[in-house]
Amino acid sequence: MSRILAIDYGTKRVGLAVTDTNRIIASGLDTVHAKDVISFLKKYASQEEVACFVVGEPKQMDASDSQVKNEIDRFIRALKKTFPDIPVERFDERFTSKMASQALLMSGASKKDRRNKELVDMTSAIIILQSYMESKK
Repeated sequence: MSRILAIDYGTKRVGLAVTDTNRIIASGLDTVHAKDVISFLKKYASQEEVACFVVGEPKQMDASDSQVKNEIDRFIRALKKTFPDIPVERFDERFTSKMASQALLMSGASKKDRRNKELVDMTSAIIILQSYMESKK
């Protein structure tokens, strides 16, 4: 079975998470620089079958669009152009960064690890993916 890949897109870093082939467990894949994400995904998709991309869509507290909406829209257009046969779904990612920091704290991660933005971004992608999978049950 193919995997679902979640993307926590940021203008500097992009957190990535992926399911196992049975689509039961969400695991961190990597954190890459925003300029390198498409080439990273091309390489990954050449080695693993990807059924769907889930892109986190940040919203404000009042559900209005966030400041990075235009950049995310541009990224999604590039993603669809590069992978025309793989569906792209948007998923509300409000609070995922805060939840990721809390999850790292509760897991016993050191203060240094909790300040590691790459780890926080990848953990956010895991939370997006896990939430997406739960919403589909």
